[in-house]
Amino acid sequence: MTIHQETIALMSHGGTPTYLDVTPQVKAAIAASGITTGICTVISPHTTCAVFFEEYVHDTLEDGTEFLQADLDAGLSTLFPDQTAVPPDGEYRYPGPEHYADVASWPDAEAYLPGGDKTQLLNAEAHLKATLLGSSQVFAVTDSLLAVGVTGYIYFVDFDRTRPRPRKCQIVVMGE
Repeated sequence: MTIHQETIALMSHGGTPTYLDVTPQVKAAIAASGITTGICTVISPHTTCAVFFEEYVHDTLEDGTEFLQADLDAGLSTLFPDQTAVPPDGEYRYPGPEHYADVASWPDAEAYLPGGDKTQLLNAEAHLKATLLGSSQVFAVTDSLLAVGVTGYIYFVDFDRTRPRPRKCQIVVMGE
């Protein structure tokens, strides 16, 4: 059995959820692996990010968000509306005082709490949306190709809208 692993660098835009099509990178990783039959796992190591499989939609909003992505976010937002208040105010318990204290102790705390601004950690809904969708997807590799239909695409989404930030996505191909 052969195992091939790659990590791709991504960038979220902040302000709204960031949906990124990673299908070309996944196909390239499969090709680079030399594996003809096996599986490919696409993984987000971030707790506000998810990986999902969806039909490519040709229609987009003005900002480039595909219609199905906008519909997905609208549906998830009915379950988990944007967090707007520092707990205990608002609809969420997270982040609590112990979490704020821990983040403030990090060597790079200023990146997460610029000027001590607690609102920069208001992303409870992002964590919950990502938990619901899941951090990974597994796909078949057949005849050295990603075994999905023509309109099947793989998306990485960062639901955290607090600020732009670099993200990683891991691709693991295993097989023969």
